[in-house]
Amino acid sequence: MNDLTGDATFIKRGFLPLADPLAKFQAGSPYALLDEWGDALPGWLEDKGFRAAVREVNIPPWQDSVGVENLPELRLYYVRLGFLASGYINQVGEKASHTLPQNIAEPLCHVCQLLGRPPILSYDGYALYNWRRLNPSGPIALGNIDTIQNFVNLYDEHWFILVHVEIEALASEIFSAILGLFEADGFEDREKVDRAIRSITRVVQRQTAVLQRIPEKMSPDLYFRTFRPYIRFFENVVYEGVDQGTVNFRGETGAQSSIMPCLVAFFKIPHQPTALTNHLADMRQYMPQAHRELIVRIAAMPSVRAVASRDAFNAAMEAIAQFREVHFGWAKRYIDERVADPRGTGGTPYMLWLNQLIRETRDHCK
Repeated sequence: MNDLTGDATFIKRGFLPLADPLAKFQAGSPYALLDEWGDALPGWLEDKGFRAAVREVNIPPWQDSVGVENLPELRLYYVRLGFLASGYINQVGEKASHTLPQNIAEPLCHVCQLLGRPPILSYDGYALYNWRRLNPSGPIALGNIDTIQNFVNLYDEHWFILVHVEIEALASEIFSAILGLFEADGFEDREKVDRAIRSITRVVQRQTAVLQRIPEKMSPDLYFRTFRPYIRFFENVVYEGVDQGTVNFRGETGAQSSIMPCLVAFFKIPHQPTALTNHLADMRQYMPQAHRELIVRIAAMPSVRAVASRDAFNAAMEAIAQFREVHFGWAKRYIDERVADPRGTGGTPYMLWLNQLIRETRDHCK
């Protein structure tokens, strides 16, 4: 199903939902059981009896219709089940499970089919649908947002997710500039092109400043040991009761955010086809359908490179490269210095990949 409702959503909220995510099901809802398990999940995951206990839970299947009116409930249902599934497969302190029990597998596959995505917790469920505002009339920004669901009882995980949420909220101004230029048919007008590009550049710089705040409330050691294992990929997993054989799915990763793919599509940044860019292309299937469609629409727009002034265009390339460099620095500090396995949570050799993207972004300057 189409997960968002048109350009107004992108301009107002970026890739976040138009309405704030639902934090709990209504009292008396058959799905309220998932709230109970969601709230208790961080504690349960410290218990060796978690897997045995969750196998006995009678998880209610999604039985309602599917439409805009109950999309918040459907997303929350996916978030709760996605966290349960990833907690079960990758429980810290236990060997990874290669079997997802039927009581989780069947409803998870069903809801993910309705949402048009693979049946695993991805960036949308971990970040895009996993926040609430403390002051409903305040900004979607650090200091006024918290998470709905977590794997561990550490604020470090909240902070990790919420940094991404603010970055996503800021992206609304990027789409306002891109779609405004498209609606004004301004691709041949240097003044309009430069105005749009400079607006995008300022937003990317603000997003970079938010990304730089990661260390304020997130310990590299705690990240690596406590909650990163839960967002790893699934490898050779059987979903009981589902006729699909053994499967591999990519875990939650920022590479499943649609912001950078949209910027690459708008600026026509030519990343050379490699096994690494193939991984990036594969990440799109883990994005909501409307996000994938927007990337395609933006890719079909005319190039602004020849029309834009050199200074405006090159400043945008540098802003994107600097955002990627900050990301690269955190990947090195939080992961690469602590692990022998070169694969990220999405299953990619991320260090080589990120370096390639930085280099090719700067190579695209005029």
